[in-house]
Amino acid sequence: MTMPDGRIPHGAREITTGQANRVWYIDGPEPYVLKHYSDPARAANEAEALTLLNRYQTPAPRLLGAAPEARPAWTAQTAVHAEPVPASQLLKALAEPLTTIHRIPGPHVGRLAGARHHHRWRDYLHDRLDTYAAAAPDLVRTAAALHHELDTLDDNIQPRLLHHDLQPGHLVRSHTGKPLLLDWELAAFGDPLSDLARLAVRLGLPDPADTLHLAHQPGPAANRRVHLYWRIHLLADAALSTDPVVRHRGRTQLSQQQVDLVP
Repeated sequence: MTMPDGRIPHGAREITTGQANRVWYIDGPEPYVLKHYSDPARAANEAEALTLLNRYQTPAPRLLGAAPEARPAWTAQTAVHAEPVPASQLLKALAEPLTTIHRIPGPHVGRLAGARHHHRWRDYLHDRLDTYAAAAPDLVRTAAALHHELDTLDDNIQPRLLHHDLQPGHLVRSHTGKPLLLDWELAAFGDPLSDLARLAVRLGLPDPADTLHLAHQPGPAANRRVHLYWRIHLLADAALSTDPVVRHRGRTQLSQQQVDLVP
C-alpha cells in the first residue's frame, strides 16, 4: 500500500464521531483510518500509545504513520472491522482488555507524549486540578477541596497504562470475538482505578465503586481512591467539556457531593 502522508485521499469517507478530531475511512487492499487532530499533543500521545500497545502485542490498531508536528496533526491506523460493544454489556466486556492493559508499566506519570511528565501520581493530579480551576474560576473551591483530599491519599502508586477515555463506542468486538479498545489520544500512565472512575462518569453511574470488580488487586483503600478520582473526572467535565449537557451534569453531580466544603 502507499504509505499515508496525512492528506485526505480521493474517495475517503468521513466517519467523525467526536468533537475534537476529524476521522476518515480509506478503503483499499489495506484499509486504514486517518485522524486529524485539533490538538497536536493528542496526536503525539495516541501515536505513542499505539506504539506501546503494539510492542506488548495488545489487541489494538496498528500505527501506520503519524505527524504530530504537521498542520493539521495526524495519525494513520489500520482499520478495525468490528461492532461497538453495547453500553449494557460494557462492564462485563471490559474485564479482559483492561486486565491486559493495566499490566503494562510506565516509566513516569501522566500522558505518554506531548505533555509534561511527573514523578508522582499525586503531582500529576494536582496539575490537572490546577488546569480545571483555571478554566472554571467559579469552581476554585471545588478544586481546593479535591487538592486537600488528594494530599491525604497514599501516593505509593506504580504507574500503569490507562486508556483514560473509557466509554461506549471505544470498546469494539472484532469478527474473531476479541474485544479491543480504540481512541488512545488521552492515554496516560497512572493508577488503574482512575480508568474505572472515568468509566463510571461516562456511564453515569451513581456509585463509582460499581466498577471495582474490574480492578486487579485493588487494595484496601480502593473505594476511597475511586471515589476521589470520580470527583476529579466530574470536575474535568464541569470545567472543560464543550458539550453543555456533559458540563451541566458534571456540575450537578459535584454539587450533590458537596466537594466544595473544605474541612
